[in-house]
Amino acid sequence: MVSGAQVIVESVGFWRSTPVASRHKLVRVLALLAIFLLASIVISLWTGYQPITWASLRTDEMTRSIFFRLRLPRMMMAAIIGATLACVGAALQALFRNPLAEPLTLGVSGGGALGASLAIAFGWGARVAGMPVVFIAAFAGALASISIVYRLAKAGSMVVPGSLLLAGIVINLVANAGVLTMQYTVDQTRSLQILRWLVGALDVVGFSVIWQMLVFLIPGWVVLLFVSRDLNLLAVDEQSAASLGVNVPRVERTVYLVSSLLVGVTVAVGGSIGFVGLVVPHIARLLFGQDTRFALPSSLLIGASFLMLADALARSVMGAGELPVGAVTAMLGGPFFLWLMHRQQRFSVLQ
Repeated sequence: MVSGAQVIVESVGFWRSTPVASRHKLVRVLALLAIFLLASIVISLWTGYQPITWASLRTDEMTRSIFFRLRLPRMMMAAIIGATLACVGAALQALFRNPLAEPLTLGVSGGGALGASLAIAFGWGARVAGMPVVFIAAFAGALASISIVYRLAKAGSMVVPGSLLLAGIVINLVANAGVLTMQYTVDQTRSLQILRWLVGALDVVGFSVIWQMLVFLIPGWVVLLFVSRDLNLLAVDEQSAASLGVNVPRVERTVYLVSSLLVGVTVAVGGSIGFVGLVVPHIARLLFGQDTRFALPSSLLIGASFLMLADALARSVMGAGELPVGAVTAMLGGPFFLWLMHRQQRFSVLQ
């Protein structure tokens, strides 16, 4: 496992010019997180209203259908959406040098939800060049939102953190108002579909949607990992990063486009799930340090585990009922983040 993780790390090129000791540390981190991820997969697969055992999985056709057509695809959906939101959150926090930056607070999720809702309201179920129109609409909405927020928050060559968050909150409010307006103007079926985007849902049957998502998500993950060295320098200071050879405008454009694409795809399928992109990168940094080259791959794995466990809780806490996974992420993420902060401060005092 260790050697395989090291090959993956080196193949994407984001670990260039890094000391050997740091490489070994990253491989150990990824190995530990991979074990935690495997445990989360087991919990997610065997948790739910319909009990599943090895014996029933071997002998009962209904159990096999539930497992392979519903539970396994849902587990994979939670994993890839959680990994994506966490990775985007880590990248945006480094780019904007703001610990509160994430797809939800910067309006990216709201813009993506508005684009997807427009596609649903107008019945745009067609495909363009093989891509579902809802993906394209969500991507366009996410890209428009992050572009507007950045332009409003940029003063000269600097981005004002307070303006950044304020602009993101306003964009989210405007987007939510647009979504609610469409809910009241379309028929009941489409209104319920739009409501799904507001609360976040991971309902999926089969693997076709998952393969479509991965076509866009995997290249996006690789790109963000590739620019993690530049983001690590930008997280300190933009001018210092430029003096060290970082092409700041190019990195900014790359992160904007890739983040918009990733969030647009996840919102188009899973809805607007908040808190993952805010909490998980902080957990990764508290556990493994501030280096963005650690934070990005760690956030990928922790984010996948986080959303799988949150979805398992959402499916089981009410028995036959089910909570929106977006509500569970907020209820789990807030207290856990505060506990980690308290733990880190206590250890800092003792050292």
